[in-house]
Amino acid sequence: MLESKNELPLILAGPIVRHVAHDTFTLWLASSEDIKVNVALYPNNCESPLCSYEQNTAKQVSTPVGEHCFIHSIVLKQNDLFKNGNIYEFDVQVANNTKTYLLSELLPNLLYEGQTRFSFKFATKLSQVIHGSCRKAHFTADDALPQLDALIAKSINTPASAQRPDLVLFTGDQVYVDDVAGPMLCAIKQIIKRLGLFHESFEDSTVKSSEDLFDHPDSYYKREHLLPDTEANEDLTEAFFRGKRKPVFTSVNAKNHLIALNEMIALYLLSWSSRLWPFVDTNKAKVDDEFQETYQQEQKSIANFSKGLAQVERAMAHIPIYMIFDDHDVTDDWNLTRSWEEHVYENSFSRRIVGNALIAYLLCQGLGNPEHTWTPLLDNLEQTFSPSGINKHDEFINTVLKFHAWQYSLDTSPPIQVLDTRTQRWQSETNAKKPSGLMTWESLCELQHELIGKESVIMVSAAPVYGVKFIEAIQRIFITFGGALMVDAENWMAHRGTARVMLNIFTHTKTPPHFIILSGDVHYSFVYDVSLRFRKNSPKITQFTCSGIHNQFPDKLLSWFERFNRWFYSHRSPLNALTKRRNMSIKERENDVDHKDVYNGTSLGLLELDENGHEKACKLVLANGDVVTFIK
Repeated sequence: MLESKNELPLILAGPIVRHVAHDTFTLWLASSEDIKVNVALYPNNCESPLCSYEQNTAKQVSTPVGEHCFIHSIVLKQNDLFKNGNIYEFDVQVANNTKTYLLSELLPNLLYEGQTRFSFKFATKLSQVIHGSCRKAHFTADDALPQLDALIAKSINTPASAQRPDLVLFTGDQVYVDDVAGPMLCAIKQIIKRLGLFHESFEDSTVKSSEDLFDHPDSYYKREHLLPDTEANEDLTEAFFRGKRKPVFTSVNAKNHLIALNEMIALYLLSWSSRLWPFVDTNKAKVDDEFQETYQQEQKSIANFSKGLAQVERAMAHIPIYMIFDDHDVTDDWNLTRSWEEHVYENSFSRRIVGNALIAYLLCQGLGNPEHTWTPLLDNLEQTFSPSGINKHDEFINTVLKFHAWQYSLDTSPPIQVLDTRTQRWQSETNAKKPSGLMTWESLCELQHELIGKESVIMVSAAPVYGVKFIEAIQRIFITFGGALMVDAENWMAHRGTARVMLNIFTHTKTPPHFIILSGDVHYSFVYDVSLRFRKNSPKITQFTCSGIHNQFPDKLLSWFERFNRWFYSHRSPLNALTKRRNMSIKERENDVDHKDVYNGTSLGLLELDENGHEKACKLVLANGDVVTFIK
């Protein structure tokens, strides 16, 4: 099917391979028409299907989000579908009202050389795990995610499936809802119109509906004026940190903060697919003169970002991908403090914005994770979206805000435990402005129950459990003066109760003897080896932090922080005795490039495991294809 310049492609984004288990195969895609989807599965290089189109028993969840936009999650279940370590092929049959197409013919650019169908590796015994977080579209450096395509391309025709990565874990901030470039906002506006994405009305807002957003004079680079705010308490702390007016949303980059659900859906489509960019002209934006220079600089970054999307969409069609949110998928400092929650959720407009972001996450990320993380929301989803628009919007937002089952586990070897560190916060009872714990006592107890008795485990936490101590010390100073929001004081040690329970998990005598933590969030990468100081049979804990895929920390500032951390918190420093982790020995690994404890650069994390499921190597695959190894 060939599209003219003015004709929308049938498949707007995807297919993206999502959750795969012995008896489950999950796909995500978005289409411009309502379609019926069937899947056929094959052993590698075999014409006899495991499951043919005629045998298809897939559950298809199709959600109309616009006149020309439908989001689909396809879950095929059949006993004993896959065996560990094997390569499997698949094709997808899509039918609209007039014709049936094969995706392999419709999207031949998503096939690697020599392929006639899409493929993926099914691995329960893990050997190579890719992970990463923080992919901001307009960051000035190159995007590292296209390197996933390069990794798959190298292994696609090799006889040994062990050369191929097993799966990908996106550990947060897959998109930046709260930090959008002007040219991306311009593209979003055009895609909303082209796809007819459904509009919504607002309460307690200076704009009455999403249709009014782009006609408002504050639409570009001045959206902080459209966001809700509230009177701040005029005590000394507020006067020092905030002044007399306090914004409800705390992102320092909120000048183009997304507001409407249709904006957020368009952002996802433009972040994962190259197919909509031909319909975009970023020269059409009406931007005030004072922002013209910024806009033109961002145009270059967005153009560079969009060039890599062809590789991104091909890679995502050939490897199982799992996702979990962090704050920027919704908004900066999401649920950071009790005070933040009180201000945001008591305001109908800010509640709508956060709820919209969670619905967008559900549609574009959550629907591909294991089913129990979204099936309780399915009836509400179907009632909310109809071909004519959005119904019972606020009721659905109330439902998703109360939903606390986003976390999940994967039955791999070693098993993977993906944490929800955003919606189950342990709020401070003594001071509303102190950081909340990343998980409640109850959820941590459930986590401990899941971990007890296992030989080894991979735990995914958006934020590092063991952070850079000097940076955490600075955050503690700001917390003392009520400035937790200023320094993103979102670390496991910031809340006494959460820190104590999490550290108790590691000291429990039945905790897994081999423990790997994968994390991101901080915009730089490092590896720590952790052991208990006063136990002969200490568990071996390795934390591999990789961040970001397309973001990084200010280089000069990080160099100073790394230097100060070495001076004040070296392995033998007495200052370690003052930290909550004083009963643990933490050794930093140097990387083999600049021999520092941290590496600053856009990258993907590559975790290599031995045959027993123990960590063998922690590497970074940089945006230019170079590999950085953290030395044991």
